[in-house]
Amino acid sequence: MSTITGSGIKPEISHAQEQLAAFAERAGRVAVLMGGESAEREVSLRSGNAVLAALKAQGVDAHGVDWRASRLPELLLDRPDRVFIALHGRGGEDGVLQGALQLAGIPYTGSGVLGCALSMDKIRAKQIWCAAGLPTPDFLIVDAHIDSSSAIDRLGLPLMVKPAREGSSLGISLVTRAEDLPAAVALARDFDPQVLLESYIRGGEYTVALVDGEVLPAIKLETPRAFYDYEAKYQADTTRYLCPAGLAAEEEAALGTLARQAFAALDGAGWGRVDFMRDESGQPWLIELNAVPGMTDHSLVPMAAAQAGWSFEQLVQRILTSSFGSRA
Repeated sequence: MSTITGSGIKPEISHAQEQLAAFAERAGRVAVLMGGESAEREVSLRSGNAVLAALKAQGVDAHGVDWRASRLPELLLDRPDRVFIALHGRGGEDGVLQGALQLAGIPYTGSGVLGCALSMDKIRAKQIWCAAGLPTPDFLIVDAHIDSSSAIDRLGLPLMVKPAREGSSLGISLVTRAEDLPAAVALARDFDPQVLLESYIRGGEYTVALVDGEVLPAIKLETPRAFYDYEAKYQADTTRYLCPAGLAAEEEAALGTLARQAFAALDGAGWGRVDFMRDESGQPWLIELNAVPGMTDHSLVPMAAAQAGWSFEQLVQRILTSSFGSRA
């Protein structure tokens, strides 16, 4: 529609356009940090470029930055109005970058220093969940006092072997035979010196995203592979994502409540994704919290957002909006 003014015809601005303009103005100049130097670099680049395109489509003055720690002085000198963190793994998801931005007074998306550090460290996350009385599978920390036989006596077989501070299932193994445990531990140590062994939960795998205080619909993950590994997440076309997840309303609500509790216990903020196993009796078990989940075309948070009726652009807007009240 348009209106006739003294100087001619003037396009009429819709309410939605006004809202987008207000969002872009408040967002200011946004640096989208992606890439990084972790083992998840390629996934991060895909996430960051998707976020960058969504922000630009909404009129935001957004700029992509292929991140390296050595670029910190350049970022501080450039001083964007805020930072959208699309970095996965060490140096971007573990609280290190968050601390630098907070010290500089630059607002950023997602959890703060403590929340990122705790969620990145599977051992500390599980210790806190245990202390809070939240259900997580039994586990052991690999050290000089743990041998294969004692670990298997405690946890049974099969069991999971995981590097403590790595994402995207890198370095994780499902061990079904005692003789395979040493090699699995060695693989995990290639990614992190700290390794945990975790009881294997037989049942369905689920994930619940939280964005700007809202719990999104649960997703059930199904893969013909031994478990939901890196290939199942990012490469295979055989992985199935069920959303709705097929749970009864009260079961999904309980999963959402547990996700909130797990998120709060680790000082989560802004957005994140909580992963679960649900055993054959229906009991959910907390596996991990992702402080900077993937935003690729295979990623889970965009799928859950779509089920909630959000476009990808709306999801990105909600995540960035959560930084407007940032601690910085």
